[in-house]
Amino acid sequence: MEEIVKIISVEPVTHDVKHYRVEKPKGYKFQPGQATEVAINQEKWKDEKRPFTFTSLNEWPHLEFTIKSYRDHNGVTNDLDHLQPGDELIIHDVWGAIAYNGPGYFIAGGAGITPFIAIFRQLYKDNMIDDNELFFSNKTSADIIMKDEFEKILGDKAHFILTQEGNKKEYIDKAFLQKHIKDFSKPFYICGPDKMVEVISNILQESGAKPEALVFEK
Repeated sequence: MEEIVKIISVEPVTHDVKHYRVEKPKGYKFQPGQATEVAINQEKWKDEKRPFTFTSLNEWPHLEFTIKSYRDHNGVTNDLDHLQPGDELIIHDVWGAIAYNGPGYFIAGGAGITPFIAIFRQLYKDNMIDDNELFFSNKTSADIIMKDEFEKILGDKAHFILTQEGNKKEYIDKAFLQKHIKDFSKPFYICGPDKMVEVISNILQESGAKPEALVFEK
């Protein structure tokens, strides 16, 4: 399946992340946490598909993607960064393995937060956000995507970890997890750089989490 959709609006989120709101094809459906492959509808880029997660909810009249642009090389996200309302994207079938499986701990690194955005929005809308907790790691406070919304949704259960700012640099390592995780029998939702996901998954299992309780894109 391939659909051409127009960009409706582009909104800055951080210094290198934007919300892209686009037309929603009739009958197009997805679940929070799912993604699609996206290409720019230009001759140079239309065969260069990249996976992006929906950050809108299924009932919204439009689709939303929240995308970090890597401006240090001439790739798809760098070109996306220059698109305006009226420009076109190509979207494909829906896919994705990050699905909500009950209250638990969400662990994200940088742009890895994106699969969790729609999940949190849906849980908040349905009054089912209780007993979920977020640990969100970024280099600096300027890199935190949608901090205000996460604080509104999760309150004091939204934790922001900064690895390259100030005197108190933190990392989501074994000591951090064993200090902050109160119940290793709950589900864990993990998304970020591949190495981070691998290391955290191993630490969680060493600490008593069951492999089937770890939810991440395989």
